[in-house]
Amino acid sequence: MGTSMLAAIGYIAWTLVLIIVNEVYRTVLVLAGRHAPHTFRPDGADVSPFAQRLARAHANCYESFPIVAGPLLVALATGHAAATDPLALWVLGARVAQSTTHLISTSALAVQIRFAFFATQLAIAAWWVVQLLRRWAA
Repeated sequence: MGTSMLAAIGYIAWTLVLIIVNEVYRTVLVLAGRHAPHTFRPDGADVSPFAQRLARAHANCYESFPIVAGPLLVALATGHAAATDPLALWVLGARVAQSTTHLISTSALAVQIRFAFFATQLAIAAWWVVQLLRRWAA
């Protein structure tokens, strides 16, 4: 398995981890009688600040998927993974770090750190798009 493939699968796996943690958390609340199963708000605001951050971290993964993982998938589908391989694990690491920072804190410093990880992903994705377009045009 190449680096781009590993990063794409890793991104999907990370998104799954976040939703599974969310569902386990909600299941525990339901089984403990602390929340009715049909009354959860999608944003988690009715549960706790952590649940709200967890829901947002998960949503940010799928909202960013086309931008960040899209170029990976295009590169893999067109046989141009050499364009994405060098930075593939960096983008995955930045995604996990962004989500983890979001889960830990919403302090001003944490938000700035989280933004830096997101900006890293955007910069890498933009670089990939340029590289893929150059290969396509050649």
